[in-house]
Amino acid sequence: MNYDFDEVIERDDTNSVKWNFREKLFGSDDVLPMWVADMDFRAPRPVIDALVKRAAHGIFGYSEGTEEYFDAIAGWMLQRHGWEIDREWLVFTPGIVPALNWLLAAITRPGDKVVLQSPVYPPFFGAITNNGCELVDNPLKFEDGEYRMDFADLEPKLAGGVKALLLCSPHNPVGRVWREPELVRLGELCLQYGVTVISDEIHSDLVYPGYKHRVFGTLPQELARNCVVCTAPSKTFNLAGLQVSNLLIPNPDLRKALKGVLARNSVHHPNSFGIVAMQAAYRHGAGWLDQLMLYLQGNLDFLTGFKAEKIPRVRVVRPEGTYLVWLDLRELGMNSKELKSFLLKQAKLALNDGAAFGPGGEGFARMNIACPRSTLAEGLQRLERAVSSMK
Repeated sequence: MNYDFDEVIERDDTNSVKWNFREKLFGSDDVLPMWVADMDFRAPRPVIDALVKRAAHGIFGYSEGTEEYFDAIAGWMLQRHGWEIDREWLVFTPGIVPALNWLLAAITRPGDKVVLQSPVYPPFFGAITNNGCELVDNPLKFEDGEYRMDFADLEPKLAGGVKALLLCSPHNPVGRVWREPELVRLGELCLQYGVTVISDEIHSDLVYPGYKHRVFGTLPQELARNCVVCTAPSKTFNLAGLQVSNLLIPNPDLRKALKGVLARNSVHHPNSFGIVAMQAAYRHGAGWLDQLMLYLQGNLDFLTGFKAEKIPRVRVVRPEGTYLVWLDLRELGMNSKELKSFLLKQAKLALNDGAAFGPGGEGFARMNIACPRSTLAEGLQRLERAVSSMK
C-alpha cells in the first residue's frame, strides 16, 4: 500500500492540542503549529481499519491485553531491533511521561539524586522534582555541530550517591542516536555506582538511513538487568492520543517495585482502542513506517537546503533520529524571551522554546517536521521573512 504524506489533512475541530488550542497556548490562532511531537499524517490504514471494526462492535468495557498483545510487541522488538523479550518483563502504562514519574516513585525516595542530560525533554525535569528528588545535570557537550555525552563530568556525579539516570534514546531534542560504545560506557558507569538506568526509547523506530538504534536492553546482560526500557507505538505511528505504552523490565525487583506503585495509583487496564491500534500497528505497520522515514528524510533534506540558500543565519543540528529538528538561532542575537516573542509575533510560528529544555537550550528552538512538505515550506518561508526583516 502506498501512502500520500503530501496530503494536507484538516485537523481543526478534532480536539487537537496542536491545532485547536493555538489561541489559548500562544495567544493567536494565526501561528503555524510546528511544536508538539505529533504528526500531521494519518496512521497506517490497517490501524484505522482495526479501530473502525472495534468501534462498530459498540461495547467498550474494561479491557486487558492478551497473549496477542504481548506477541505483537515481542514480534516488533525482535524484527525491528533484534531484541528477544520475555512475557514477564512487560508492564503496561498509559504513557511514558506518567511512567517516568511512577518509576522514580518506585526507585527513589525524596532527597535522592537523579541524573539527566540537558538540554532534554522537559517532563524529565518534572518527573524528578515531582518525586522530591535532587536534580543532577550532566550536560551534553556540543562540539563541531554534534552533541556528545560528557563522561568526565558524569562519573564523579554518579559517585556522589545518585540513585537513577534518565536516558533519552534517541535524544529529544538534539536528535542523537547513541552508538553502542556510548551506551556501554554509560551502562558500565551506572552499574559500577549502583545507578538504575531509565531509558526512554519512544523515538527508537524513527531513525534515518545510516544510523542504527541500539535498545539498552540488548547490551550485555548485567547492564540490561540494571535498566528499564520505555517503549510505545505513539510517536512511531502517530497514536499518542490512545495512551498506550509498554515498559520492559528484565530485573524482577525493579518490576515488582513499579507494579506496587501502579497498584497504589489504581493504574490497571489499557485503553480498549489503544490495544487494538498497537496490535495492528506492530503487525501491519512496517511498510507505512518505511515510507514515512523516506518522506521525513526528504523533509529534512528540504529544510537543510532551504536554510543554506535562504536563512544562513539559522543553523540546523541535523538529527540522526526523531522527526524533531533542533534549530540553532543564537546568531540572531536575542535572549530567550526576545527569541520566543520573535518566533511567535514576527515569524508567526509556534515552535518549542529551547530554554524549556534546560541549560544549553537557550537560543535554540525545536521544530516538528512531521508534516506535508507544503506545510514545512510555509513554516520556513515565515521564518525567512521574519529573519530578513530584522534590522
